[in-house]
Amino acid sequence: MIRAVMVMNTQGKPRLAKFYDYMPVEKQHELIRSVFGVLCSRAENVSNFVEADLIFGTDTRLVYKHYATLYFVFVFDSSENELAMLDLIQVFVETLDKCFRNVCELDIVFNFSKMHMVLNEIIFGGQVLETSSTEVMKAVEEITKLEKASNAISLVPKSVSSWQN
Repeated sequence: MIRAVMVMNTQGKPRLAKFYDYMPVEKQHELIRSVFGVLCSRAENVSNFVEADLIFGTDTRLVYKHYATLYFVFVFDSSENELAMLDLIQVFVETLDKCFRNVCELDIVFNFSKMHMVLNEIIFGGQVLETSSTEVMKAVEEITKLEKASNAISLVPKSVSSWQN
């Protein structure tokens, strides 16, 4: 099971933190700080896989990928494959690139809900739903289309609105 997904910048500021196990907000902040402490202390030429037993408890691993000014981090237990999680990070980033045409930190800050939408199409409740960037994009485009259509619907009938004028 995937226990958490985090996206943070190189200064340690979280841009996304989604925990699939309940924990108080203070504990979440503590875990984010601990993860950033581990990431920023690692050399560039070492593995992207980290044993996270001391941070998240027994039988927990962490995989991360560093893109420009952002760290993408997945925390998971031993039932998940490390290379599959690294590939899932790649799918997540590729999908965000398709959504925002070369994603950057500002895209994530100003389009927070779209990033959550993409993540929810890939992972839900700690379980992987979709691994195809193309299929995720189709779902995101469909949701966006439905949102636009629902925003265009007027709740007041035209006969009533014209009567008021």
